[in-house]
Amino acid sequence: MKKNTLLNAELSYVIATLGHTDEVTICDAGLPIFEESQRIDLAVVQGIPTFIDTVKATLSEMQIEGAIVAEEFKTVSPQLHDELMTLIAAEEALCGKSITVSYVPHEAFKVHTQQSKAVVRTGECTPYANVIFQSGVVF
Repeated sequence: MKKNTLLNAELSYVIATLGHTDEVTICDAGLPIFEESQRIDLAVVQGIPTFIDTVKATLSEMQIEGAIVAEEFKTVSPQLHDELMTLIAAEEALCGKSITVSYVPHEAFKVHTQQSKAVVRTGECTPYANVIFQSGVVF
């Protein structure tokens, strides 16, 4: 049995095969996922797993250098947005590198997800609870 935090085989594999600047999207239950994208569907029921729990599990194994979120996230769901920003700040402190956070309109965000190696669907039902993580390097 895998000893590290992340037990989902598909997600663990995607993270293990990321190269520098590759992207992974973590999204709420409602974000449209393009057929061409690899879908890792973790949603069980509404709210399980949560967006934040999935972000935490992903960051436990993925080195990031950037994050992209929808501009609307800040105003429509500020509490969850702030939780995400706190996790990103903690990740910056842990790795000793700055992490760039970019904001784009939600429609542009949806289009950008097509570039992700995988889109991870959670059971989250909070509007705009989505993030695209850009892979960094550990050295």
